[in-house]
This record gives sequence, C-alpha cells and structure tokens, in this order.
Amino acid sequence: MQEDNKYVLEMQGINLSFFGVQILHDVELKVKAGEVHALLGENGAGKSSLMKILNGAYRADSGTIILDGKKVNITSPKVAKRHGINFMHQEILVVNTMTVAENIFLGEEVAKTKFSFLNKKQMLEKTQELLDELGLNLRADQEVGGLSVAQQQMLEIARALAFDAKVIVMDEPTSSLTEKEVDVLFQQILKIKERGITVIYISHRLNEIMTICDSYSVLRDGHYVGSNKVAGATDDEIVTMMVGRQIEHMYIEDRLYGEETVLEFRNVCNRYLHNVSFSLKKGEILGFAGLVGAGRTEMARALFGIDPIESGEILINGKVVNIRKPADAIRLGVGLVPEDRKKQGLILVHSVAYNLSLLVLNQFIKGIRVDHKKETEIVDKYSHSLTIKMSSPAQRCVNLSGGNQQKVVISKWLASNPQILILDEPTRGIDVGTKSDIYHLINKLAKQGIAVIVISSEMPEIINLSSRVVTMYEGNVTGILDTREEELTQEKLMWMISGGKQ
Repeated sequence: MQEDNKYVLEMQGINLSFFGVQILHDVELKVKAGEVHALLGENGAGKSSLMKILNGAYRADSGTIILDGKKVNITSPKVAKRHGINFMHQEILVVNTMTVAENIFLGEEVAKTKFSFLNKKQMLEKTQELLDELGLNLRADQEVGGLSVAQQQMLEIARALAFDAKVIVMDEPTSSLTEKEVDVLFQQILKIKERGITVIYISHRLNEIMTICDSYSVLRDGHYVGSNKVAGATDDEIVTMMVGRQIEHMYIEDRLYGEETVLEFRNVCNRYLHNVSFSLKKGEILGFAGLVGAGRTEMARALFGIDPIESGEILINGKVVNIRKPADAIRLGVGLVPEDRKKQGLILVHSVAYNLSLLVLNQFIKGIRVDHKKETEIVDKYSHSLTIKMSSPAQRCVNLSGGNQQKVVISKWLASNPQILILDEPTRGIDVGTKSDIYHLINKLAKQGIAVIVISSEMPEIINLSSRVVTMYEGNVTGILDTREEELTQEKLMWMISGGKQ
C-alpha cells in the first residue's frame, strides 16, 4: 500500500462538453490506494461522464489523468484496463451461455501458442484459483446463465481482479441485491482493500456509504464541490453538499387514509401468487414489502394483465373485472411504473415528448390529422409539473439522468389520468434530492384521489410513505399493517417478510 499522502489516481481540471453544452467544469478527483472512495452527486451531476472519461469511453476537452504519479492517456476501455482500471457497471455485463472462466477471460483469452487454439485448461485453472481465493462458491466450468444476480455480481469482481487491477469502479453495485447479498459484497470489498486496491464506489444509498466507504467526493451540476472523510460526516452534511440545499421533511408527515374502496384482490392465485387478498382505497398509499421473489412484482403483473390469474377475483369499484392484457388494465384506469424503467417503461431512443404522450395519442391524433398544439400542451403540462430536467422535449430519453427518466415514466401515466397507479421500486438508482421530489409527488397524487400502490425494497421508504403495508413471503400475504392501529418498525416488517405471521 502507498504512503498515506500519496494518491493512486488523480483527475485534474477535467472539462467535457457535448454539442456546445458544458457537462463538466474543471472537475477533480483524488483517491488513495487501498481505500473505498464514494463518488456522490444527484442524477445528472456528472459522475457517469467523469467515470466514462476514466474508462476511455469519452475524451475530455481538457484535463489530466495521473495514475501512480504518472500522466496517462486513456483512449479506450481496453487502454484503461491495461492501466489497471476496471469497471463493474450497474447493468451486469455477462454472457449467459458461456462458462464462468470464459466470461472472466472474455477479450483476454489465453492461447497455447501465438497461432494455436485457446488454452482452456489454463483459463479454467486460473479462474478456479481466483474463485477459491475470494471464497466464492462457484465453479469455473459452470454456465453463467444458471447463476443468481448476486453470483453474477461476484463474477464481475473476480473478472476485475483477474488482471492486476489498481482501481475498480463500482456503479450502483447493490441495486439488484438483497440485504444478505449486500453483506457478501461488502465482505469482498474489504478483501479488495486488503490487497491495496482502490474502489471508487457510486451509490445513492447513504447508509451504504457510511458503512463501507472511507472517504467521499461530491459533484453537483458538473462542478466539483468537495471531498472529506466519511468518519465524522453526517447524512445531512453530505446531502447538503449534493443538492446545494438542506432537504427538510424528506417524507410527508401526514399520512393519507382513504374511505372508498377502489380495488380488491380476493384469494387471487396463479403460479406465483397463493390466495392473495387485500383492498386499496381511493387517496391512500398502500405499501408492499417483501424480499426478492416474495410476489410483490407478480401481484402488480397480475393486476396489470401481464400474468393471467388462475382463480380468485379482482374487483375495481365494486365490480369483478377480467384483466387479460395490459390494454384491459389501462382501459380500467390502472397505470404501472415498472421496476426496470429502461427496458419496460421507456423507449429510450425516442424523445421525451414521444414517450410522455404515448398513452394519450387519441387526444391529439384524429385519423390522419395530428393536433401538434394539443400535443405540446400535454407535454408541457406534465414535464413542467414534474420538473423534468431536459434540453427540450425533443431530447432523447437515453440522454436523461435516471431520476429524470423516472419522471418521464410517471408523467406518461399521469397523462392517462389513472385512478390506480402502481409504482414498482419508484426510487431505485435515484439520488436523494430526486427521491424527495418523488415522495412529495406520490403524496400529492394521493391527495388528488389517486389510489397509489408503492412496491419498495427500501424499508424507510415503505415505513414513512405508507398508510398501510401489505407484507408478502413466497407468494403469500403474511399480514396487513395499519399505521392507525400500530407502529410500523423495521424489526416488525423484517419478521413478517421473512415468513413470520401477524
């Protein structure tokens, strides 16, 4: 490990612009060997752009990268890897039909001689040696498609360590992991530190930053704000640096309790759900808590007509309904903001205006006539009310931050005037400032009379947003907690989502 006053990586005076719009303004980043350094900032702050420059995917307009005291010119991801800079992306990049060893050595295959076939035996042996050294219960010859998300994440770590890594960048590494899997990941990060390898850790979860990181740097609106040690820092201090203001009342203190029942599930069963029953009232926020695979998303899919129900009844406004496809659900006033906004909620290559108006085409298209004025009114109304940050409605969604992409998905459904809105992991991968905006928006929607279902893996979110909470375990409802009758605690929820009964 290097001396304490030495930096393994320095990025100095980094500037970047696209099409005349400056993205990064004289940004700097300094990290020491063997530390876990958090890179923080709201969506759109410039974190991804800075890391893409480090990775060689983007070329900075100006600035310097110094590695181990020497200036380096990183022109591509392959060059970055050659310098010992490896990336674990938020979307796990593996080839499911290949083995663990083949994924580890993908693009870096070992040949017997310069002109011969691959040395599969050597790659298998090296991979197994690395897996055993990391304490991972994996075989080098097993196919990656059969691994869990957490195991694939461990594979990403092994791949990063296989080629003399100096710096590993982890982008939202826990976004798809359970709490137990996060603990396993943190154990691996500690092992990485012991090797003297530096980790740059990007996450919106402040509790993770406080647990695993040694220091942090903050970007805001493309500018470097400052750095400090995690020890002694408070959540409020870090949040204020990130958003430029103090966030008061992150959650709404006044809970909303509806009177009129809008939705009922009566003993609904399918291959995922077992006699699921609950009710949803107009103007309430009903939380759904459970571990991965508990049946929360499956409930939403059944309500939205994606998965058919085999028995039981769904009632909307007191009438039994037959929802066989999403079009039926939409016609009945049900909206779904899905867990994976990029794959299921947006057409990324199209514009904000295109995505936002997709469900209400009948409002401005009559036959072959398009009322562009009406379309503009709809887009302006919802993009302004949700404060979507964009260069213009013509901007493609792929170029928006995660938080603004989520706002476009929510806006799309609000434009359709739903009476029931399902929000599946509404703040996953979203910064703390945008989280606050979305929490206030959810409360505002409930006040307007929309019945809101919130599915979330974040306990504080469920506890502080919900009027009532439905807990699920392996496709069963284990209880329904009402905040008017009892206090919601993390311990109580953990008991019930782990199979305990109310």
